[in-house]
Amino acid sequence: MKAPKLLPWIAHKDGISDQLALNLWRRAAGESEEISGCCNSADYYRLAVSRFIDLADDEGAKCAKRDPLALLSLIPSVSWMMREQNRLWQVNLLATQKACRFWLSNLKYLVSGQKLVV
Repeated sequence: MKAPKLLPWIAHKDGISDQLALNLWRRAAGESEEISGCCNSADYYRLAVSRFIDLADDEGAKCAKRDPLALLSLIPSVSWMMREQNRLWQVNLLATQKACRFWLSNLKYLVSGQKLVV
């Protein structure tokens, strides 16, 4: 079976080389073929991909333990998450502010029962 196209993406995500990812894919494919008994079914492919992801995660964790500077690459991910959380918080505040302005500007019409002028 040919290697899936997501191999380089997973390799980059886990911090391993493309060649190592290909070797891990071959190992996962062999193991899943032994388990499923064939190499054409959907179960075989599902097992191969899940086993490959597990192997790549384990190998990436080993590389991260060996290289302490690799942990610094996580900082942009955390800062991106903080920026996204801040943006979502500001969207909530902006929506609340606009709703309050709408209700306050139309309060006299709501209390007196007059028609709303838009």
